[in-house]
Order: sequence, then C-alpha cells, then structure tokens
Amino acid sequence: MAANSNHPLEIGTGLFVVLGFAALFFLTTQLPNSAIKVAPKRGFHVSAEFDNVGDLKIGSPVTMAGVTVGQVEGVRFDPKSFKAVVSLRIDSQYKEIPDDSDASIQTQGLLGGKYVGIGPGGSETYLKDGSQISFTQSAIVLENLINKLFASMAGRGSDNASAAGAGKSSDTSGETKREEQKQ
Repeated sequence: MAANSNHPLEIGTGLFVVLGFAALFFLTTQLPNSAIKVAPKRGFHVSAEFDNVGDLKIGSPVTMAGVTVGQVEGVRFDPKSFKAVVSLRIDSQYKEIPDDSDASIQTQGLLGGKYVGIGPGGSETYLKDGSQISFTQSAIVLENLINKLFASMAGRGSDNASAAGAGKSSDTSGETKREEQKQ
C-alpha cells in the first residue's frame, strides 16, 4: 500500500522533469548561436564592412530604435580591404529602411554581447536584397578603453610621483636642518 501512496508523487515528479527538459530545449533553440531554429524567418540580406567587430557572433540581433529587425547571418574577413564583412538578414516586414542608414556594433549592457544597431537615414530609396550599408561604426572594445585609461593614469602617476619625490627630498633636507638646529 505504501507504493500506491507515492504513485501520484512519482507521476508529478516525472512530469516536472519532462517539462523542465522541454523548456530547456526551447530556450536552447532561442540562443543567438544556436543552429536549431523553431521557424526560420524570411527576409532580405544586406552587408556592412567594419574595421573591428569585437566579439560579434552569428545569430546576434540587428536592431533599429531598440526593436529587433533581423539578425547577423555571417561574419568574415575580407583580405583585400582588411575589414570584417558582416552579413545581415533583415526581416521582410522591415523593407522600408533608407539605403543611407548607418550600422554600428553596440554592446548589450556593460559586459553583454555585441549586436548591430541600425540608425535610419533620410533617403527616399530603401535597402534591398544585396545592398551594402556604407556608413558603419566599429565596435568599441572595452579592453582597449581600459588599457588607455590605465596608461593615462600611469603617466599621471609617474608625474605625480616625481613631483612628490622632489617634495620629499626637500622635506628630508628640511628635517635634517631642524635636527641639526636642535643639537
């Protein structure tokens, strides 16, 4: 009889585990780098060249005004221009993006992943399949900014240290003179 009283608990636990795995599978398909997609979206492809893409990944979002309008389909290096070429898929419902729009690589939060942000232009003609976005701004690499900050602080620190060191030497000689006067 004790086995029968645990039967509903075992069924509930089993259902909970199965639902947990189903939720985990669904969330995995929604990750930007996941090759598994529930429903591939249709749209048109455009490209943009950047000097530096940081750690932009395939599957990263493409946004306008904070709204996701597509995703990154590919990132490759062009050996002729020495730039990174990013292929973007724009969802077909966003077909009226001016062709003089700009693309920039931005960061989600302070240490978040990279994504492509598109700023609207003012042209009356629109991006279409195969277009290239001419105006681009590369990724700001946080490590480079930190290195520049530390380098400038180190430069100031050495100037202050030499000034402080010069001040100490005069203080030391002043203390020596005071000690001599006491004797």
